[in-house]
Amino acid sequence: MTDQELSVVEFVLTTLTYTENEELDADDLPPSYRAPFWSGGTIDRPLSPTVEAARQATGVERPWEAISGLMFTDYDDFTDELEFTDRSMAEQWYLDRVDDEALETNPTLAAAFEDDHDVSYELARETNRPARADRAFINALLEEYFDEEEDEMLDLVDVRAPEEIEMSLDDIVLTAEQEREIQKIVKAIEHREYLANIGLREIGKLLFVGPPGTGKTSVARALAGKLGLACVEVKLSMITSQYLGETAKNVDKTFEVAKRLSPCILFIDEFDFVAKTRSSDEHAAIKRAVNTLLKSIDEVSLIRDEVLLIGATNHPDQLDAAAWRRFDEIVNFPRPDAPMRADILRIITREMDIADFDPDAVAELTDGLTGSDLRLVMREAVLEALTEERMTLTQNDLLDAVKDFEERDTLKNLDMVDGDHDALVAGGSFESDGHDHSHD
Repeated sequence: MTDQELSVVEFVLTTLTYTENEELDADDLPPSYRAPFWSGGTIDRPLSPTVEAARQATGVERPWEAISGLMFTDYDDFTDELEFTDRSMAEQWYLDRVDDEALETNPTLAAAFEDDHDVSYELARETNRPARADRAFINALLEEYFDEEEDEMLDLVDVRAPEEIEMSLDDIVLTAEQEREIQKIVKAIEHREYLANIGLREIGKLLFVGPPGTGKTSVARALAGKLGLACVEVKLSMITSQYLGETAKNVDKTFEVAKRLSPCILFIDEFDFVAKTRSSDEHAAIKRAVNTLLKSIDEVSLIRDEVLLIGATNHPDQLDAAAWRRFDEIVNFPRPDAPMRADILRIITREMDIADFDPDAVAELTDGLTGSDLRLVMREAVLEALTEERMTLTQNDLLDAVKDFEERDTLKNLDMVDGDHDALVAGGSFESDGHDHSHD
């Protein structure tokens, strides 16, 4: 028996079981098994275990070859489907080779064999990533909500599926406070029903505050990835775009999309824009949009709607009381101290070959730099080494990159530079580096 055999047999068995049991829905299929069968935002029966579907679902390049040696398998070259000649033999073969823990990762099969094995269908379903977080479902929902005349709305809302989120929480260095807050929210999501039963409903609205580059956006995305949820991202400044038209209507639709994709994370960046707009002479339509936003925030609920709301701002000093009181938790994202910078460097350089690497020494020389800044430093060190045809870096490469970064950052922040300023900037590409970048 090979892993490929087991994977393909499980896939075929799952498609047959799911097709027969109409009480099961898309949330009962493992995410990779759903992928071949999405059509227009739905998964219709019957599921056909074709060779191509099996290849896409299991990653096995030649599915029929993987199982052709088994006594109970066959292939229909007319329909391109994999088949079982003896279903009961196939089931027994599979159950003899899979443990209960693995079986519980597949809600469809957990439902089928729950009576004879120590598995829980409810637990399997609860821990399975919901279908609403799949890219195919997200795309179909966006097409349904926003017609061709509303394409500009996609400039306001960016929806990321969990499989598209590359960074994990293990890739981010967190403070003790940040770790505590994340753990609390993970527990709140896991125990939503309990919180509702005891009447604790005002929970699940976080505000991330801190300078650019300190990880606010990355943590929101990584949390979505960890929980297997879609992440709906909104930049409030986009509301003022001349292309957005009916802004209040678009804000309403943003929250509708989040609720339809629930459970999900709704990440609202540049939240200080709310206070700026409320205290300025902005156009009445923009003020209506902001008021609609505040009302929508009041009405959305993690417990009722299964939407975790995270706001983020680089300028907490610009928020007014009306903005602050809409959040039940404030999470600070300070610039990292020396030990945190050393840990960030260790993570960034995990796949790099660096001779005599001393991250603590580099960290001591990078006071005030954020995680994003440190990534830029490492990028420059790597590129400089490549110009010398080297893929092994040295400690001196890193120290030189730190010095170069600081020089560029100093010039970028000068109010005036003597001489031909435009030529200087163009030659040094200063505008592409420094602290003020978008990786929050």
